[in-house]
Amino acid sequence: MYEKIVIVTRKTRLEGLIERFNTRAQARFYIEHSGGNFALYEQEHETYYTALAELRRGLQNLVKIQVIEREFLPNFLFADSDIVVAIGIDGQVVNTAKYLDGQPLVAVNPDPAHIDGILLPFTVAQAPAVVRRVLSGQVQLRSITMAEARLNDGQSLLAFNDLYIGMYNHVSSRYRIQFGGREERHSSSGVLVSTGAGSTGWLSSLFNMANGLLAGFGQEPARLERPALNWETEHLVFVVREPFISKTSGAGIVCGTVSREQPLILESAMAEGGVIFSDGVAADYLAFNAGAIATIGLAARKTNLVIR
Repeated sequence: MYEKIVIVTRKTRLEGLIERFNTRAQARFYIEHSGGNFALYEQEHETYYTALAELRRGLQNLVKIQVIEREFLPNFLFADSDIVVAIGIDGQVVNTAKYLDGQPLVAVNPDPAHIDGILLPFTVAQAPAVVRRVLSGQVQLRSITMAEARLNDGQSLLAFNDLYIGMYNHVSSRYRIQFGGREERHSSSGVLVSTGAGSTGWLSSLFNMANGLLAGFGQEPARLERPALNWETEHLVFVVREPFISKTSGAGIVCGTVSREQPLILESAMAEGGVIFSDGVAADYLAFNAGAIATIGLAARKTNLVIR
């Protein structure tokens, strides 16, 4: 059934610094003269590539292996017969998942001593046995709900954690919002739509802000509880960020629960600079300028994350 293992890697911070400053020596000079400890970057780099080498050795005799760096994911075509192994931080899993279409995803933590790895259930040493169970069909999968933004021109974008819709620089986003049989024009710093998997991330920061306002300016102790969403939850939560009330904009529709029966619809009123991006990756976006209409809802695809 499965013919290939695709290992998804990521650049280390050291590699990013070398790209920025051209050489390791120049990167070292910059970090050390800024008061940083360059040895930490080197140690992190060595730990990652040692883990990657061990992972490849453990998988090499199972089926064919292909390695791809995550920057190339938007243009990479996964086959139905692929097993995908992501090695990195939690964001590595997030940014890999939205390019898959049902393939099992094995998430590997290369450095458990320093990476929390909420989405990384396996160590490098455990990974070969896990992949063998995938090959034999004896694994437990967790089917994780994703969000989708679909434009009226047919373009679409998936999100594992969340979608941002608004101006690329997060200011003066103008659009018409439709939800639950109501509509109004908005001027805000954009709209955030969160999945269950992403609800403890960006969405939680909005609730932290709201509770800070309640604590600082409220007349009595009060607390706004964040919706309890699990990864398989069949709905999304949206929040309008900093809506401004004026003669031409309102704030009557600022949050809600999106389901398959009740999508969120946004029509751009931005001449330029409007975007839709997912999971914090602003470089991979859909243009959302005047004339564009986005329907936000639950994706037909789900992420099949291997958990046992």
